[in-house]
Amino acid sequence: MGVTTRLERQAFDPAQELAELIAAADGDGAVVGFVGLARARAKDGAKVEELVLEHHPRLTEPSLREIAGQALERFQVSHIHVVHRCGSVAPGDPIVFAAAASPHRRAAFEAADYLMDRLKTDAVFWKREKGEAGSVWIEPTEEDVSARARWDS
Repeated sequence: MGVTTRLERQAFDPAQELAELIAAADGDGAVVGFVGLARARAKDGAKVEELVLEHHPRLTEPSLREIAGQALERFQVSHIHVVHRCGSVAPGDPIVFAAAASPHRRAAFEAADYLMDRLKTDAVFWKREKGEAGSVWIEPTEEDVSARARWDS
């Protein structure tokens, strides 16, 4: 069993992250992963030139480890693998890779879903989109908060 988390300041390759998880999950029957990409358009349709993910030097990485560790404890999975960007991210570039390995598919799907709901709402980041009209702070949506709340029961 294992947890891998990394706060990444540079672009990363989701395929390489997946390959590492598959190698670590030797003997498991399922690996489920999610890759989040920086959007090229804001909710209002305006062009996004850059997504900026600010982090806290002492709080962000522990928040990633805590979320990943809780996923490992909660679900019947053998491995959790999370990579999250910080700094400036160009549209189309990966922001997050969240994945789980398990002997069976259901637990891996649930763990990956849980990871993303928690990362969207509980990971310590401040996000803003930069575009032609300037800079706009991004907060979790009501849908994000609602999705997160289903794991509290």
